[in-house]
Amino acid sequence: MAHTLPALPFAPSALEPHITAHTLSFHHGKHHNGYVNKLNAAVAGTDLEGQTVEQLITNPDAKAVFNNAAQHFNHSFYWKSLSPNGGGRPSEAVAAKLEAAFGSVEGFKEAFTKAAGTHFGSGWGWLVKDAAGNLSVTSTHDAGCPLTDGLTPVLVVDVWEHAYYLDYQNRRPDYLKGFWELVNWDFVAENLG
Repeated sequence: MAHTLPALPFAPSALEPHITAHTLSFHHGKHHNGYVNKLNAAVAGTDLEGQTVEQLITNPDAKAVFNNAAQHFNHSFYWKSLSPNGGGRPSEAVAAKLEAAFGSVEGFKEAFTKAAGTHFGSGWGWLVKDAAGNLSVTSTHDAGCPLTDGLTPVLVVDVWEHAYYLDYQNRRPDYLKGFWELVNWDFVAENLG
């Protein structure tokens, strides 16, 4: 089973002005695609070839392909976390879960923004849930993925510089402000169950 680059769930210019088509052409079309191609090359002809990306991420025998598998998963999840019709306020059901965990929707957004904004170096900001359904905010370095800790991803933001540098240069806080205008609350609702 070859891994494939997922199509963007929106037109390349649909996230403008917050994320431009120029950025997406590199981020999705070249960067994410590169991880997929490297992953396929690394598993070709091995016992890992038929495994899903989630299996590869959590398989202790797949350490050699972890970075490409996790980056493929993380990016695929990131594209679904964005929507040209996103932003605003989440549904009442999502808001209630965020309020229970963080005190308010704004409390969640502050915690998430802080985790992503203060993350040193390359990585990801995540909203995750544990097996009991408890929500928390975390960040992971490089290709880190919550699946390796038994956590279920709910929402992610990419804070590698390639995600924002063409549009924002070194202004990660401005990128994160734009991210909140694009958050796909419907996807968050699906992941919360």
